[in-house]
Amino acid sequence: MEVYSTDNEQREALRRFFVDNGKALAIGVVLGVGALVGWRYWHNHHNDAMTAASSAWQPVNTGLAGQAGQPQLDAAQHFADANDNNYGALTSLGLARQYAERGDFAAAQTHLQKALGQTREANLQSIINLRLARVQLQQNNVDGALKTLDGVKEKGWTALAEDTRGDAQVVKGDHQAARAAYEKALQSGAPQALVRMKLNNLSS
Repeated sequence: MEVYSTDNEQREALRRFFVDNGKALAIGVVLGVGALVGWRYWHNHHNDAMTAASSAWQPVNTGLAGQAGQPQLDAAQHFADANDNNYGALTSLGLARQYAERGDFAAAQTHLQKALGQTREANLQSIINLRLARVQLQQNNVDGALKTLDGVKEKGWTALAEDTRGDAQVVKGDHQAARAAYEKALQSGAPQALVRMKLNNLSS
């Protein structure tokens, strides 16, 4: 590092620095300010968009709460297509439930797979994967269900995931793997009576 012996030398060094680097410094300041303004604009815009999505989602969610008719399904579909966020994912979940209750498991699977792409929230992704695995089991896609269950990452959902895994292994005919899954489900806090009944059925 240079050491300057006089004030004049220091001033001259500063003058040379700004002559050599002034343009780069000015560009850097402009870019920094622009980035800050842009981030604030994006943050405010994102918050406004999520508030608007929340308000618009309420009537859609109400329409899916019961046995929805075609107008409610169409409105929910439109909303899900227009909202690539958690509200869109929740709407896709609601649509999947509607179709699963009608026995259209292929349509339910399509909506659940769409929901997975609409959210990055880990707990919501776990719920979607659990429901998707159940729908895949209804279609006898056991290997697909087992692979989907690997996507349940949050520990709070382990009991339900292992219970479902046990059901899948039963369908597959692997009772040893089913037993291991049910026992893990019990250790993770799954309902004792139901899972123990399943374990007893394996022994009979």
